[in-house]
Amino acid sequence: MATQIESMIGRGAPFDPQATLLQDRNLSTAWLRSAQENSSKTAVFWGDDELSYARLLGQSCWVATHLKNQLSIKRGDRVGLWLKNCPQFISVLYGTLLAGAVVVPINNFLKPDEVAHILQDAGVNILITESSTEESVTRLRSMFPNLQVLLVESIPAETVPQGIAWDGVEAQRQDLAVLIYTSGTTGRPKGAMLTHDNLLSNVESCRIMLQAVSFDRIAVLLPMFHSFMLTVGILLPLLIGGSVLLIKSVHPPKAIFGEIFDRQATLLPAIPPLFRALAGAAVPENCPLRLCVSGAAPLPLEILKEFNAKFSFPLLEGYGLSEASPVVSINPIPGPWKAGSIGTPIPGVEMSVQDDAGTFLPHGVVGEICVRGTNVMTGYWNQAEESAKVLKNGWLLTGDIGYGDSEGYYFITDRKKDMLLVNGINVYPREIEEILYQFPGIKEASVVGQPDSRKGEQPIAFVSAIEGTTLNEKTITDFLRERLANYKIPRHIHVLTVLPRNATGKILKTQLREMLKNTAKETNQG
Repeated sequence: MATQIESMIGRGAPFDPQATLLQDRNLSTAWLRSAQENSSKTAVFWGDDELSYARLLGQSCWVATHLKNQLSIKRGDRVGLWLKNCPQFISVLYGTLLAGAVVVPINNFLKPDEVAHILQDAGVNILITESSTEESVTRLRSMFPNLQVLLVESIPAETVPQGIAWDGVEAQRQDLAVLIYTSGTTGRPKGAMLTHDNLLSNVESCRIMLQAVSFDRIAVLLPMFHSFMLTVGILLPLLIGGSVLLIKSVHPPKAIFGEIFDRQATLLPAIPPLFRALAGAAVPENCPLRLCVSGAAPLPLEILKEFNAKFSFPLLEGYGLSEASPVVSINPIPGPWKAGSIGTPIPGVEMSVQDDAGTFLPHGVVGEICVRGTNVMTGYWNQAEESAKVLKNGWLLTGDIGYGDSEGYYFITDRKKDMLLVNGINVYPREIEEILYQFPGIKEASVVGQPDSRKGEQPIAFVSAIEGTTLNEKTITDFLRERLANYKIPRHIHVLTVLPRNATGKILKTQLREMLKNTAKETNQG
């Protein structure tokens, strides 16, 4: 593998572990430096289109100027980015930062009511979106009369940067840069506050661990609002002079490889279901990829074995969470690669395993995975109590359960909370349960996860009816679809006479999970 990587590096400037992005004052100055140094180089491949650094810089400067002059943006204001994957996502990301504002990426799968919570919580008065959201934006404007909207279709394709003083250039490293919403156990998303320092340091650590250089072309097919793609798919390549291959369609998987070959992508960060699909796809010889990184959800051993048996380049598992900007660890390129492990901490990051009392546990003993480093958020937006629950004694408590070994590798064995991972996106049962309880006739509701070969997990709901009423699964599902993103909709809704509870009245989710397992066994036997 070392020989292959060395030959790949020979195609461009060699990897220099001593180089650093940390000399940049903030994300805005880092972007301006990189865009000017690589002005004529292709920054983004999008179908048949190729956008140069100069073109993206011009667009981002136009956005910054428009925000400042037309929308009266002030330093520190929060700006919502509600977009599907497109090149303009990058332009408005950097444009918002240049204007001195805080970027609030919004999950484009959310429904208006879910978006409304984020707008309200973050105090967003400016939303950058696209024309396809017109109906949803109309509803949002009825809830927020002062909401100003900028459509990306209005951004000129070609524009010359204007020589004005952008507030973002003066931002300090500890200033807030991105407010990324991640669901919490309360069922309501919380805004993780990420500073310029958090993100720049995480990008620099990823550069070192992935041996990323300016010739790298990173294939991006996961949602750009996701923290994994924000750091590894956008900031990393464009701050080191690399390129982004923005995949237009992920179906079928062979179409992905078609674009990867055509555009000579070298690095593919994605989630386990995609790597399962690629392991089973017919792939031509001489694939340009040098490395694949699996994140956002646990990587099943079966997929890892299938993939690494088929390809000459490695699939390495990593780990992270939005609160850590988000990358925490990865199996190192030189090895060893430990199956089932999330690898070792990236540079500048420490990991430990602690019990509920904050006591450090020895190798092999299971406890809560904890993280500290310059990548860790400063807290949750306007939620001091919630912040205090996860930031203790300088450590971020991840909520994930696992252990470390004597060689510094970590393993995740479970999740402390009831969070589900559907296609790598966090889904919290209580959020779904709270909507279920709004349905007329539902007395009790509980949601648990069921393993799914394609999506990792699927939410399954159990409900009971108020006496004298009858519940219909389709009617309940239709009710949920109006209020929740599609990936949060339970695959099945089981109606029970009563839900199992313990002596204190708490619904026993362990019994519900057992019911699902038994049902699955009976189905397989039948």
